[in-house]
Amino acid sequence: MLLVGLTGNIGSGKSTVAQLLSERGATIIDADVLARRAVELGTTAYAAIVERWGTSILAADGLIDRTALRRIVFSEPQELEQLNSIVHPEVERMRAALVELARQRGDRLVVCDIPLLFERRMTDDFDRIVLVDAPRPVRLERLVRERGLRETEAMDMIVAQMPAELKRARADFVIDNIGTLTQLDQRVTEVWSALLAAAETRETAAV
Repeated sequence: MLLVGLTGNIGSGKSTVAQLLSERGATIIDADVLARRAVELGTTAYAAIVERWGTSILAADGLIDRTALRRIVFSEPQELEQLNSIVHPEVERMRAALVELARQRGDRLVVCDIPLLFERRMTDDFDRIVLVDAPRPVRLERLVRERGLRETEAMDMIVAQMPAELKRARADFVIDNIGTLTQLDQRVTEVWSALLAAAETRETAAV
């Protein structure tokens, strides 16, 4: 099994690339999905978050209001790090369990979609790293247009992550998402072919 880390700074189009890889047959394990599951009502992380930031970050139904929490933590690096320290261990536990299930099934290519892969120093956990990137002004415009964020809020989220320039040199594959969806799809096809070849080499070596 080839274990791939997929990452990209916010607004880069990483989720779109994950979908395109899924359509080609990859098993996708999405850190954002796991993070939402980790803070569901009744979980240890939910209790820790409410204890730390109070009930003002809860929605009317008692669930965590991710928008309200985001506005707090992305304006203060220490707050963001504290949130990550609460949520990250549980996400890691769930991810490890899903990777092991994929291994037992005999899945050939497993892609872990992890926004903070570099920030959390997780590069050594994967056989290959794929980075999705786009210039900062493009990402800012996408966040404002597609997610309805205020420009200042979007900039807080962008600057909270490691600059993409530092990540590009350490990635095995870089997918620049600055053109059309067709162009993106073509680049994903190229990367997919290279990943399949790596998976086949690994399988051959294991025989």
